[in-house]
Amino acid sequence: MIRNVLAGAALSLLVATSAAAQAPDPTVAHADYANPALWLCRPDLKDNKCKVDLDATSIAASGKLTVEKFVPAKDPKIDCFFVYPTVSMDPGWQSDFSPDHMEFDDIKLQFARFGSVCRTFAPLYRQGTLTGLRVASGGAPPVGPRPAPGFGGYNDVVDAWNYYLAHDNHGRGVVLIGHSQGAGVIARLIAAEIEGKPAQKQLISALILGAPVMVPPGKDVGGSFKTIPLCHDESQIGCAINYSTFRDTNPPPANSRFGRGRDGMRAACTNPADLKGGKGQPDGYFLTQGFLNGSGGATQPPWTTPAAEIKTPFVKVPGLITTECVSNGDFTYLAMHVNGDIKGARTHELGGEIIRPTGPDWSWGLHLIDVDHSMGDLVRIVGKQAAAYAQKH
Repeated sequence: MIRNVLAGAALSLLVATSAAAQAPDPTVAHADYANPALWLCRPDLKDNKCKVDLDATSIAASGKLTVEKFVPAKDPKIDCFFVYPTVSMDPGWQSDFSPDHMEFDDIKLQFARFGSVCRTFAPLYRQGTLTGLRVASGGAPPVGPRPAPGFGGYNDVVDAWNYYLAHDNHGRGVVLIGHSQGAGVIARLIAAEIEGKPAQKQLISALILGAPVMVPPGKDVGGSFKTIPLCHDESQIGCAINYSTFRDTNPPPANSRFGRGRDGMRAACTNPADLKGGKGQPDGYFLTQGFLNGSGGATQPPWTTPAAEIKTPFVKVPGLITTECVSNGDFTYLAMHVNGDIKGARTHELGGEIIRPTGPDWSWGLHLIDVDHSMGDLVRIVGKQAAAYAQKH
């Protein structure tokens, strides 16, 4: 009898565990983030999308190739919580809870590398889709009605954040990271759920990339956030890094989506290659082939001349670009200059614009490579901030 009861209990647990691992019904108001199927990255996941090949080939100006092996942290003392940008190609206005290569590829490009300095957490959320976003540029209308206000999206991330705090954080310091749609969600989460609340004491920093943070002219706090300043030192904690990137030869146009001040405020800009405010040469990691979310980025010319076979998924080109925060009229943005040598052994060009049937969409700037061009700097900064946080706590 006891053996049968135990066997039945084990079977019930197995069934429950299998059921819990299934993606939930996308029509539920609030998903239960205890379900491992709702996470792309979490330390206890068997199928952790942050555990991927992140090796890179560094290309010197001479054309010499050197492979850089990625080394994950063995016992990181802090956490990183990531909200990904608009990548879903689901047919409706809002994505469901079943990810595919679009979400997986973005995790590899924009977040997994932080695994060298922190434990990585990345929840799924019902985001606004690329399908819906592309209607404005001539794309086919999404299937079905728009979601009701407050359904999914930001509220999913709030649910995931609260689950993480209650069950996974255990008082650890945390870095919040987001790009584009994900950065907007992170900014809103900080303002509504973290600033002025107990969790602010655990905020090491926020990397809000490719979405606006507003500050009063000449100040670094008092706009989007009341007490959280912009970062000006790599060991500063409790601060935010924020920028949107444009080519120095193509500054934001009048219809730009990024960089414009409003309501008497200026758009923030912090340069990861030099947080103190000067020019810097970023430590970038670019995809060997392709760009973020398949948004038609300009074709990247061969990385070397003659074209060399590169077997790693990422490429580094030390010294190829320079970045600097610039104010121009109503706009403040991170200007990127390409230091290319047309007669050199490696590329003198760097793609990154969204391409429409009519040509480059300058209103987006270099949004596709906002994270790529300074990934190494961002990881380095988080590592230094982690050390400063540990010393303080």
